[in-house]
Amino acid sequence: MRQLLPLLALLAVASPVQAERLVSMVSREEVAITSSFAGETLTLFGNVEPDVGAADTAVQGPYHIIITVTGPLQDRVARHSQPVFGIWMNTEQAVFRNFPSYYHVLASAPLGDITSQDELDALAITPEDQVAQSVPAPTLQGIRLGNELIRLMTEKNHVAVNPTAVVFRSNTLYAAQVTLPSDVPPGPYLAHTYLFKNSALIAERSEGFSVRKIGFERFLGQSATDLPLLYGIVCVALALFTGWLGGVVFRR
Repeated sequence: MRQLLPLLALLAVASPVQAERLVSMVSREEVAITSSFAGETLTLFGNVEPDVGAADTAVQGPYHIIITVTGPLQDRVARHSQPVFGIWMNTEQAVFRNFPSYYHVLASAPLGDITSQDELDALAITPEDQVAQSVPAPTLQGIRLGNELIRLMTEKNHVAVNPTAVVFRSNTLYAAQVTLPSDVPPGPYLAHTYLFKNSALIAERSEGFSVRKIGFERFLGQSATDLPLLYGIVCVALALFTGWLGGVVFRR
């Protein structure tokens, strides 16, 4: 029995005093794109609670939150053009496999103040990490073109890092808002929340929502995908008819 006492004491010290879990939600599970769609703002909120079976009935921070909002994955090609004998030509290109068409990072503080750069890279949180893991064989050219891709997507508000987006309303209750632009890509979206304490990741949770076209916009999108030949013929016919009608009207 005496031999077991040091072991029990060691286990008591090593065991966590409390364990936390995340409870999170998205304000809307579906965003509809119509002809008058001008963008949408969603609220992501949640609370830090004791884990199931934890000894304590309350949790104690301070905590930090990082939320990544990822849109549909797609292959992207970035090209660099420069004049060759007076003609602008594509001289470099890189293909990025399964790159997010939309990627926003929302945080309660600057990322470097929340956790280490190694942890950020391991979790692939920053847009640069997304570039690094989407290139089959990372090269200096690929990284450079990837950074240019991030810049172009940032200008369209498809990529962003906001270190003040997450606000704690109390010691455990937090909320954040994410903006979807008017040209947001339709498809499934994932909001992944990371909970940090003392620079360590202690919990994480995912919530999904969807962006989809409805009405006539959905009909056009499905027609272009399912019946591309017929869709092209109809578009050409409409263009010819519109040109002919415009000529008749202005002739009069």
